Amino acid sequence: MLIKKMPWAGIYVQGEDQNIVIDPLYHFPTAFGTSHEELVPLDEFGPVDAVFITHHHGDHFDPEAIIRFYGDDIPVYLPQDSLKLVEGSPLKQLIGVSLGDTIAIEGFIITAAQSVDGLGDPQVSWIVAEEGKKLIHSGDTLWHGYWWKIQKAYGPFDAACLPVNGAVLELPRLRPSGQPITLTPEQAAAAALVLEASVLVPIHYKAIHHPPLYAETPNVLDRLLASAEGKIELAILETNECLLL
Repeated sequence: MLIKKMPWAGIYVQGEDQNIVIDPLYHFPTAFGTSHEELVPLDEFGPVDAVFITHHHGDHFDPEAIIRFYGDDIPVYLPQDSLKLVEGSPLKQLIGVSLGDTIAIEGFIITAAQSVDGLGDPQVSWIVAEEGKKLIHSGDTLWHGYWWKIQKAYGPFDAACLPVNGAVLELPRLRPSGQPITLTPEQAAAAALVLEASVLVPIHYKAIHHPPLYAETPNVLDRLLASAEGKIELAILETNECLLL
C-alpha cells in the first residue's frame, strides 16, 4: 500500500489493483482568502476507483473537482447523516455509510470509524486495509475519547493521517470559544500513540490561515517534532511525496 500526499487533508492511496482518494481538494473555499500551498489538479495523482469523504465541509468535499477530474458517476462515500446536507449535488453515486460499515473495493477493505467534528457536524474516520497493512485518516477531528475504542477494534495501524493545525475559528453568528476545533500538534502525537500507529502522517495544515476567521496554531511542525521525538515516527510529506507501508 502506497500513500501519496495531496494538498491540505487529502491523501491518495494506491493498492495492488485499485486506488482511492480521501478528502481531495482542488477548489479553494473563497471564504478563506487564498491557499498558502499550491492546489494540484487531481488527475496528476493517478486514476481513482472511488472517493471517500470524511465530512461535507467545503475544504474536504469538493464535488466540482470530483466531477471535473473523476467524472460524475464515480462512487463517493460519505457519512450517512451527510447525505441530507449535500442534496442537489450533481454527483450520481453518493453513498452514505454508518459507523462500522465496511466497503470492499478489490483488495481494499474500508471501514467508517469515529471522528468528532469541531462544529458538531457528521464526520467519520476512514480505515483502509489491504494485505496486512492498515491506515487511518481522521479528517479534521478534534481530540475525543474514541481513540482507545478505535485502537481496540481496528488497531494497531501502520500509519495515522491526522490533522495538526489546531485551528481556532471566529465565525459570523457564532460566539467564539477560543478553543481549537482540530487536533493540535501535541494532541495529534498523543492520538497516534494511543492508536499504536507506526508512523504519523500530518495532514490539514498550511493551506488555510486567514485570521481571525480561521487561524492556524503557531509553529505547527516545530511543535509536532518536539511532541513526537522519541515517541512516534513522523512522515512529513509534501504534495506528491509518497510513503510505502
